[in-house]
Amino acid sequence: MVSNKHQKYILNKIFLPRQYLIMEQVFSSIRIKTPSKGFTDITRNINHFIIENNLSSGILIINIMHTSCSLTVNENADPNVLYDLENYIESIVPYNSYHDLTKERKEIHYKHYQEGEDDMPAHIKTALSNTSLSFSFQNQKLMLGTWQGIYLWEHRLGNKERRVNIHAIGEK
Repeated sequence: MVSNKHQKYILNKIFLPRQYLIMEQVFSSIRIKTPSKGFTDITRNINHFIIENNLSSGILIINIMHTSCSLTVNENADPNVLYDLENYIESIVPYNSYHDLTKERKEIHYKHYQEGEDDMPAHIKTALSNTSLSFSFQNQKLMLGTWQGIYLWEHRLGNKERRVNIHAIGEK
């Protein structure tokens, strides 16, 4: 347990010398149109949000408001990475049905299919990936690796409009 003396020191060190520090909390959302299944780079959208809200440094959380798409951080230099990732997930989560892992390899059809053959597989893909990501930003820019980008990963066929919520806490 930290002593009161130590806690007081931390409070003094962090808050008193920076008495003019203004922290702001911002809630917002962006709408992203996806052409079909696959990846849409939203890194610029998130950086634009930081600049538009005049936030200097802080943290932010993004989450997707849907159950059939997800968010991922991945390589933005070689498109083959995204191609391979999409093909891999397609191979482990097939449309219409799957085979169980018993010796008999029994075929099991999805019970949830009301919105099409891609419906249940999209939910499974979302469950296997992320719906929320957190980041730090500094000097009005996301702190990402050289080859990293933020992607909305659409798991459904056909055009969709998706909403990404953003919650940021940062200095002005």
